[in-house]
Amino acid sequence: MLIGSPVHHLSAFLPLVLLLIHYFNSWLMKEASRIFLCALIATIFISSCFRMRASHGGGQVSSTPLRKMEVADIAIPKGYKIEAVASGLSFPTGIAFDDAGNLFVIEAGYSYGEVWGEPRLIKIDEGNKITSVASGGRNGPWTGITWSNGAFYVAEGGEMEGGKILRITKDGSTTVLVDKLPSVGDHHTNGPVIKDGYIYFGQGTATNSAVVGTDNADFGWLLRRKDFHDIPCKDVILKGENYTSKNPLTDDPNDEATTGAYSAFGTSTTSGQVIKGAVPCNGAVMRVPLSGGAAELVAWGFRNPFGLAVANDGRIFITDNGFDVRGSRPVWGTGDVLWELRPDTWYGWPDFSAAIPISNEEEFKPPGKEKVKAILKQLPNQPPQPVAVFGVHSSADGIDFSKAADFGYVDEAFVAEFGDMAPKVGKVEFPVGFKIVRVNTKNGVINDFVVNKGKRNGPASWLKKGGLERPVAVKFDPSGKALYVVDFGIVKMTEKGPQPQLKTGVIWKITKQ
Repeated sequence: MLIGSPVHHLSAFLPLVLLLIHYFNSWLMKEASRIFLCALIATIFISSCFRMRASHGGGQVSSTPLRKMEVADIAIPKGYKIEAVASGLSFPTGIAFDDAGNLFVIEAGYSYGEVWGEPRLIKIDEGNKITSVASGGRNGPWTGITWSNGAFYVAEGGEMEGGKILRITKDGSTTVLVDKLPSVGDHHTNGPVIKDGYIYFGQGTATNSAVVGTDNADFGWLLRRKDFHDIPCKDVILKGENYTSKNPLTDDPNDEATTGAYSAFGTSTTSGQVIKGAVPCNGAVMRVPLSGGAAELVAWGFRNPFGLAVANDGRIFITDNGFDVRGSRPVWGTGDVLWELRPDTWYGWPDFSAAIPISNEEEFKPPGKEKVKAILKQLPNQPPQPVAVFGVHSSADGIDFSKAADFGYVDEAFVAEFGDMAPKVGKVEFPVGFKIVRVNTKNGVINDFVVNKGKRNGPASWLKKGGLERPVAVKFDPSGKALYVVDFGIVKMTEKGPQPQLKTGVIWKITKQ
């Protein structure tokens, strides 16, 4: 985030520049010296350029335009067609089909920015005819849905009461299969997918990087749940790193609090301290039988395992959102990750990004701040290698696999990139994400599949056009011949946080001609 003017930043380097000019004055007539001096001065100025430039994220628009749908504004591979099949939705996040191929969508009922509504399961027929099937209380967001054995299975994010997995029948009857999941923080209960009689789902972390701070007060939940923090799935041993920040829980603007990892705000830790693990836990993939019951741990060490999908060969893959540059322990430049799920494995959070340690690494050091320090004294295991790494702040979310030759790209993963939430998650020079990509899981190669037209990609509201806004989920229909895209809608970003817009969500349908 930019602090101060460009003149202020340049003036800080002026004494050094003058000293260099004086030192090399006698050599200025020599070509080599002139080149060296110019290069050195340029390096000094370039090193501060990023800090001087303002952020230009996709949500950073001066005004909020009306939502338009114009397929001509969307670039799609030759031979494919895209059309809008539903619009006017509020925060849609997931899609499912029943045995007859009917289309159902969930609306979240909650969005970052502390915008509350009623989560809903709705049926969409031709002509954008919407029928409500079931609704929830004030415990959104509903983040994911799947269909199996004559019922829908929905992940209830649980911002107020904790996460749940729900079973909803077509007549709207709702059964809670598991509840009290630790999801009242930054990230929620996600998924789900079904395999071998079990519902697999993701549970995000409470914080950005395991330390509760003022950014969590900005999210809103720290003011509601002062005792909440990340829960490890197994015992962890800490190094005793603590972080001091302003205290948003008091009225004294000068009051400060010191907080350690996996601890409530204002609670410090010591070297060698053991934090006991428990299930359910944060940053994990867990499962529960279709009939319900206690949550079982499958794997952990994720940050926000949002999208889960079963590949054609039966393996489960997960999209995992990377660190942000915020809070008491900001981390710079970490991309989102595609993982293959391996049982009984720790994937590296909070000390690794895509199997790379973040401590003392220059590439993860935020500009103008100290290098990131490791939190854990001992590692549960060496993290596995990722399948693929997406762009920094792209927010790689929903995922599904192509299974029909009539559509193409069989066995490749299709991923919805929600797009950056700059400047609150960190600065970007241009919008990142806001598109659909396909991933070859054998070699990790990522290719754009659907993206807005323009010299630079960005959401339709940023481009002032009528294409994609924020894709959050993708799903092939039962035949595999059509790919549906859930477009969350317009989310304007300001220095104070997100401003999501109601009734701007869209469902797109992609087919091969």
